[in-house]
Amino acid sequence: MSTTTESAPGATHLGPLRELPPMTVGGRVFERWGVRTHKVEFGEDLMGVLRRHVAPVVQPGDWLALSEKVVSVCQNNVRHISTVQERWLAKLIVKGVTKYPKDIAWSHPKKMQAAIDMAGYPRMIAATFFGAITRAVGIRGVFWRIAGRVSEIDGFNPDAMWPYSEYCVLPPIDPDGVGRTVEGELGVPTTIIDGNNIDVKIISTSPGFLVSKADARLILLDNPMGQDDEMTPVILVREGHAAEPARQRP
Repeated sequence: MSTTTESAPGATHLGPLRELPPMTVGGRVFERWGVRTHKVEFGEDLMGVLRRHVAPVVQPGDWLALSEKVVSVCQNNVRHISTVQERWLAKLIVKGVTKYPKDIAWSHPKKMQAAIDMAGYPRMIAATFFGAITRAVGIRGVFWRIAGRVSEIDGFNPDAMWPYSEYCVLPPIDPDGVGRTVEGELGVPTTIIDGNNIDVKIISTSPGFLVSKADARLILLDNPMGQDDEMTPVILVREGHAAEPARQRP
């Protein structure tokens, strides 16, 4: 593969690929590229997207990381903001969520309402009650463990590319099945991830995945996907070679 350097440090173009800084995990070096796609529309055929943009560039030994957002968009598993009417519980919960700079996260009551609609009021009331009690004694994360997959919901972010800014993207349907299909048709082991500027969650891995979920999370922990103007919702990963340590003179 030939490379051409672009102005941004640590990033080059390989034709349809955007080279990302390599990651070293457990003494192993992993090279990474963002696979550029067209602007994926709601309800598009995911395999069609991958055959068009991924199949021409993969090699044996590669694996893929798919954004949960692109999977759900292709499944049309989304809600427009106009269809969500926030109610008392959503407004109550968002008052207690942790706020991060430049991250709308769960401070948007409509996003929280979408989570309540997905999980149900009894489950979310239980999550709120036990989450508050355990948080008071220094235990965090109980709310999300009880609430379930709602943590994977993305969207209603005014800074996102239009029209995604107006939509809430729900968790992928049958992520294990999606991974099996991608690996079966393209021959490339695949993981689906939920990444943000705070953390990365491995949602699923296909049967022939080449690294552990723990290592996959660390390899992708800087959330290298670009799902706005970058249009790289797929990451191609290839194990490289560690540099030999410099020899000391006798």
